[in-house]
Amino acid sequence: MAAIDKAQAAKASGSRASILVVEDEADLAKMLQFNLERDGYGCAVASSGDKALEYIRENTPNLILLDRMLPGLTGDDVIMSLRRDPKTAHIPIIMLTAKAEEDDQLVGFAFGADDYVTKPFSMKVLLARVAAVVRRPKHAIKNNTVVSAGPVALNETRYEVTINGKKISPTATEFRILAALLRGKGRVFSRSQLLNQAFGENVIVTDRTIDVHVTALRKKLGSAANWLQTVRGVGYTFREPTSN
Repeated sequence: MAAIDKAQAAKASGSRASILVVEDEADLAKMLQFNLERDGYGCAVASSGDKALEYIRENTPNLILLDRMLPGLTGDDVIMSLRRDPKTAHIPIIMLTAKAEEDDQLVGFAFGADDYVTKPFSMKVLLARVAAVVRRPKHAIKNNTVVSAGPVALNETRYEVTINGKKISPTATEFRILAALLRGKGRVFSRSQLLNQAFGENVIVTDRTIDVHVTALRKKLGSAANWLQTVRGVGYTFREPTSN
């Protein structure tokens, strides 16, 4: 294949989980690849956004580590392209960036990132976050479970969400948030509870992160957006809206 060596791609796809590292700093990319492979992951490396998209057209990694500040096609461009395509919208993405401000992180989450790691970072912490993200889809899947409320149906086995029978394409994090809310059957979840559902208990992100994901999810829900309700001072719930 043109973007990445075939042997490298085969090695990546043959392990317990395959990870695509998109990083233009060669030394950092090599360090990430070495540590990921030492932890038992298959790892392929793309040095640009264009090469990353070319690779993903032929392979579906279990996780993408995506540098945000890439030459040419930026990390933001890459993640937006992946999230627009139903075939790739579900792939978990951890963004790596030197932009450490909270607003920068919120923008990354708004684009559809599942986690956000700022440079410089601890390799042990990054590997822990990788392990947490790789495990999440397995935890979300039940035995052919479909949960629904009103016009919204979520199939946890097929990783599919429909609104009045029409498919939408939530990110992996949005899917987990929606699944938790639907399984709650009208229960009100605090932001902290939804953070644990979406990111795991060992990942530190701000409560505002949930607000950003909920805003993005509401846009995708379209006519069903008013089912996802804010309970002021508490958190969120998913229930039939009351008529005024």
